Amino acid sequence: MQPLQSETEPPTSIDVVIPVFNEERRLSSCIKTLSTCLQQNFLDGSWRILVAENGSTDRTGMLADSLTREYPWLKIFHIDRPGRGGALAYAYQRSQADIVAYMDVDLATDLEGLPLLARKVVEGCDIAVGSRLLPASQVTRSLRRELISRAYNFITRRIFRVPFTDAQCGFKALRRAAVVPLLPRIKNTGWFFDTELLLQAYRSGFRIQEVPVRWTEDPDSRVKLASTILQMAWGLVRLKFRRGWKSPSRPPSAIWKPQTASESFTP
Repeated sequence: MQPLQSETEPPTSIDVVIPVFNEERRLSSCIKTLSTCLQQNFLDGSWRILVAENGSTDRTGMLADSLTREYPWLKIFHIDRPGRGGALAYAYQRSQADIVAYMDVDLATDLEGLPLLARKVVEGCDIAVGSRLLPASQVTRSLRRELISRAYNFITRRIFRVPFTDAQCGFKALRRAAVVPLLPRIKNTGWFFDTELLLQAYRSGFRIQEVPVRWTEDPDSRVKLASTILQMAWGLVRLKFRRGWKSPSRPPSAIWKPQTASESFTP
C-alpha cells in the first residue's frame, strides 16, 4: 500500500486513539501491530498513538505507562471514570493533530483500512467512517450479533433519516478542528457516543463518508450486549425527543458521497 503522503507534501498529523478498560492482556500486541501499520503508511513524525485508559481495575494503567519507554510516539491518558465515549472525547480535546482516528484495542477491524480513512479526511471529508454493512466489506461474526447490528442501524436510519449504514463500527477518522466543537453537545459517555457523534455531525452538515472494512468478531469482546442494547435504545429515544432536534429532510448533495468500488480494499 502506498504511503498517505509523499515526502514533498506538507505533513498531515494524525493521532490514533485507543480507548482501553482492563486490557492488560491485549494492549502490548495492539500497540506493536498499530505502530508497524503507522510506520509503513504515514510519514515519520506525523503520527502518535494515544491510549485513553479509563478506570481500569487491573494492571492496564501500569502496563500502558511502561510501554512509553519502548514506544516514544505513545502517550497515555489516565481517566478516572469508565466509558469509551468519555475516553474518546477526553483524548480528542487534548490532541493537537489535524486528524484524530480511533479503533478498538482488539483490532477487530483490519488496519489496511486506516490509510483510506485518513485519506478521505485529507481529501476534504470531515468524518470517514468504517462500515461493516457496505457490499464490499468482509465481516465474520455470529448470526446473533449480525442481526442485532443490522436491526439497530436500520432503526437509526429510519428514525433520523440518515444515509450512513453503520453508526457503531469502532473505526473512524475525524478532522479534529471540525469535531471538537461538537463534543459539548454529546451527552453519552459510553457505547452510544459513536452514534450520537455521527447524528450531531450529520445534523450540522458535516461531510461524512463510509469506507468498507474487513472485520472479524473478537470472541473475548468486553461488550455486554444486553446492557449495551438498552443504553443505545435509550440514546435514540433521548435524541429523537430532544428539544430543538430536527433531522435533515435529505442529505445535502455536496456532502454525502457513496463509497465507490474502485476505492475498496483488495482482498
